[in-house]
Amino acid sequence: MSTDLVTCSVEDHVAVVTLNDPPMNVTTLELTRQLNAVLRRLADDPGTRVLVLTGAGDRAFCAGSDIKEFPSLIAEGDVVDRKLSFENETFGLVDEFPKPTIAALNGLAYGGGLELAVCCDLIIAEAGTDVALPEIKLGVIPASGGPVRVTRRLGEARAVEMMFFGDPLPVETALSWGLVNRVVPRGEALTTARELASRLTELPATALALVKQAVHNGRDGDREAIRSTLPLSEQAFASPDAAEGVRAFLGKEAPRFNSAPER
Repeated sequence: MSTDLVTCSVEDHVAVVTLNDPPMNVTTLELTRQLNAVLRRLADDPGTRVLVLTGAGDRAFCAGSDIKEFPSLIAEGDVVDRKLSFENETFGLVDEFPKPTIAALNGLAYGGGLELAVCCDLIIAEAGTDVALPEIKLGVIPASGGPVRVTRRLGEARAVEMMFFGDPLPVETALSWGLVNRVVPRGEALTTARELASRLTELPATALALVKQAVHNGRDGDREAIRSTLPLSEQAFASPDAAEGVRAFLGKEAPRFNSAPER
């Protein structure tokens, strides 16, 4: 699978799944399709006891969506049907993975990249990198679980601050806020994640699965809450501000947002 957009290796019961489109590992339609297939296979693989998710290269775990895909999706009104619904399904496979999961942030995690990372049970981040939910700067909203899963980790006040302003948050701050579990030196996220995964493989698999189930039982409404964001995202993508935000991003200009909110 070395030429694929998602690679997978399993060693000593630890599966390392890598988003393999450096330098930014953006979530294209095809990368999401491949990730979905790999996750489904590993969930049923008895040889896999822990999943580690990381990105190729050293700049980004995942920089979010490929904005170059947006103009055609917006023009055709297919953002939710062709992209976000399936992306939500795929990220949900990580959130509901029946075994422990660890995100190894080897670089920045923006937008959908952060939304994917918070689907994991544990997040290990490298020092000096940032996380962000910058969708507001495109005139749209986080639409792959972020409003629910990031809020669940941070609480409403800090999650709203991240989504309102869209500014990068240093992982050191993210650690103090409780968004990530550990910050490690540059180049050591995957090594640390592997070490933690190895420890987890030595613990009782049934008990670990039951811990996950017990935790998840407290948030039974999450799936419906996440689905409820899709119509909101569809409305955002249909707005003049979304068209302006995407145009400005691709043209490397500052956007000029001026539309009044719909009532």
